[in-house]
Amino acid sequence: MENKSHAFAAGLFALLLGLAAIIALYWLGGARDESHDYIVVTKQNIGGLNPQAQVRYRGIRVGKVSDIRLDPDDYSNILITISVNENVPLTTGTVAKLNYQGVTGLAHILLLETGKDSLPLEPNDESPPHIAMIPSLFDELGETGAATLKQAKVLMQSANSLLNDENRAHLTATLANLESASANLKPTLENLNTTLVQVKKVLDDRNIRHFSQAAGEVGPLLADTRLLVGKMQSAADKLDVAIGDASAGGTSALMPRLNELAQDFSLTSRQLSRVLRILEDTPQGLVFGVPPQSPGPGEAGFNPTGGQ
Repeated sequence: MENKSHAFAAGLFALLLGLAAIIALYWLGGARDESHDYIVVTKQNIGGLNPQAQVRYRGIRVGKVSDIRLDPDDYSNILITISVNENVPLTTGTVAKLNYQGVTGLAHILLLETGKDSLPLEPNDESPPHIAMIPSLFDELGETGAATLKQAKVLMQSANSLLNDENRAHLTATLANLESASANLKPTLENLNTTLVQVKKVLDDRNIRHFSQAAGEVGPLLADTRLLVGKMQSAADKLDVAIGDASAGGTSALMPRLNELAQDFSLTSRQLSRVLRILEDTPQGLVFGVPPQSPGPGEAGFNPTGGQ
């Protein structure tokens, strides 16, 4: 009896273990929800994608990859059969993309909506609908890198043809001419610098004050000249009146008038002679003013040799 009870317990344990294994396989197999098959068509490299890989819809896991094979009608195409839960709203505008997860690099199929067509994609398990695959990020980078390398190659070829022996000789000659011109320009720049320094010295505050003082002294000198000219004009008018008077009184009064005119002419000529002598001796006085007179005998600073 005891052997029969042990056999019954062992059989019951095996039965329960088998049932648990079936339930685990059913649970892990993802057969809880009914799914439909779709075929993703691509001509790209799908390295890293294996059967049983995940299928995600906008980042949510919705199925798995069930088969990967070549298209028997066109070997350039790769057919990827995916099983997707029936509650996923796929449309005719849905596209697939090969994506990689995290740092592990595990590849999976990512389903995206382009928004170009919102008609529902009707499932058909006997003839699964096709979904196009768009290039992945790595494919785009690879194509962009290849195009960039081609452009760089063309650029290098153009630069090589531009810098041939003849053009290099011309460039060398041009650089030599520039160096020679720069060397010739250096003395000119130094002379210009010296001239600017001299101009700066001329235009310092002290010289500007001298110019201002000279301009202030030229004004009175010109005023005296105008006054002398006016006196001469007045004397000439008096002479015209005296000569034009034909009466006896005018004739008798001619001599006193002539004496007066002679005195005026004498005074005017002396003043004019003094102005002309000053201008002749020191013409720079028109700009810098009349220089001070030399000290006479007995005055401070008197030099008997006349400054020789």
